[in-house]
Amino acid sequence: MFDAATARQLRRTDFPPDFRWGCSTSSYQIEGAIDEGGRGESIWDRFCAQPGRIRDGSSGAVACDHYHRWPEDLNLAQSLGVNAYRFSIAWPRIQPTGRGPALQAGLDFYERLVDGMLERDLQPWATLYHWDLPQALQDQGGWARRETVDAFVDYAGQVVRRLGDRVRHWITHNEPWCTAFLGHAEGNHAPGVKHFGTAIQVCHHLLLSHGRAVPVIREACPGAQVGITLSLHPIHAASAAPADLAAVRRHDGLRNRWFLDPLHGRGYPADTLALLGHLAPAVEPGDLAAIATPTDFLGINYYFPEEVADAPGHGPLATRVVEREGVERTAFGWEVSPDGMVALLTRVQRDYQPGPIYLTENGSTWDDHVGPDGQIDDPQRLDYLARHLAAAREALRQGVPLRGYFAWSLLDNFEWAEGYTRRFGLTYVDYATQRRTLKSSGHWYARFLRA
Repeated sequence: MFDAATARQLRRTDFPPDFRWGCSTSSYQIEGAIDEGGRGESIWDRFCAQPGRIRDGSSGAVACDHYHRWPEDLNLAQSLGVNAYRFSIAWPRIQPTGRGPALQAGLDFYERLVDGMLERDLQPWATLYHWDLPQALQDQGGWARRETVDAFVDYAGQVVRRLGDRVRHWITHNEPWCTAFLGHAEGNHAPGVKHFGTAIQVCHHLLLSHGRAVPVIREACPGAQVGITLSLHPIHAASAAPADLAAVRRHDGLRNRWFLDPLHGRGYPADTLALLGHLAPAVEPGDLAAIATPTDFLGINYYFPEEVADAPGHGPLATRVVEREGVERTAFGWEVSPDGMVALLTRVQRDYQPGPIYLTENGSTWDDHVGPDGQIDDPQRLDYLARHLAAAREALRQGVPLRGYFAWSLLDNFEWAEGYTRRFGLTYVDYATQRRTLKSSGHWYARFLRA
């Protein structure tokens, strides 16, 4: 539906004049400097130190050295013509052990960073948790332990009290599904736990910490815009067989509705709870009301659709994700589907009417190569970007209250369990020299935004 050549002809004026344009980053993936400023150990520091956890044996110890090079990186963002910059705050920089008074050096760093954004007319969008839990809290049980909810709320309050006079847009959590299931069921993300029941309880504590943090953020920053960012997927059946069609409903229950339903006051989906049985989370009185605390926007990270088949005996949901043949895929193996983004956004609007929606991440990884002239030509990423912007425009046309788009990512960076083998950036980073070079996709985005 979204032809690349046509999509490349898009203009910024095809979108509302108040549409928010940005790019996104996250602390552990770019900052480095893990031993500076009093920063404590995070679960990703510990995870990366374990042999075999990271594909190339690397870590975020240096990453993009953003801790020292942030002025250059903000200049890059400014050069693109974006008017917003989404970043995350490393909890271990604020509270090295996850508790206690905030570390002034950590707050000072983020204050300098925010001031740098404002000086460049970049609206700061701060994410309070993008997966780097202090290891000291993990040693006490981490997100599987209810006390971590209290610790997060305290941490959020201390950060917002310091930065809330300048940061007006706050995201509590980035992709709680990934924190819970990649980190606690599949075990291929930090902290590397493999226990499905633990992942379900972690989900609940993440959502509860979000709900309880919202009023604390608003109290510390009157007039703040507060939301959460979810990783959501359109889901299709592998065949027209009734068993596969039923599998879609089961998979959607844990992938999407498990988060959307309680956030919108419906509690956890009854059909999914019934499937989970004794693995259902421990929920205390008042928890669901807290999770449903109204927010000002919903952040959605969209990358790819999922196709599922019935799989008896394959976990509590009896489903498995399958790969369709004959479709375009990124170097990560993710299906390229701008149509899927339209389907997802219209579904969320139709079923939940969440208010303003922001695409807080969207991007792709390809095998980038530096040309003889030192430039990086990445036509596949450029086409991906253009086609998904065309999909965003179509979603707007269909009535979705989409208010902004944040490209993932400004920089190539540490891509979690993949290490440095995957590049998502609009900017190429030579990790040996830390030299930044804008790719052709980045140049196109800048031309689009500045036209």
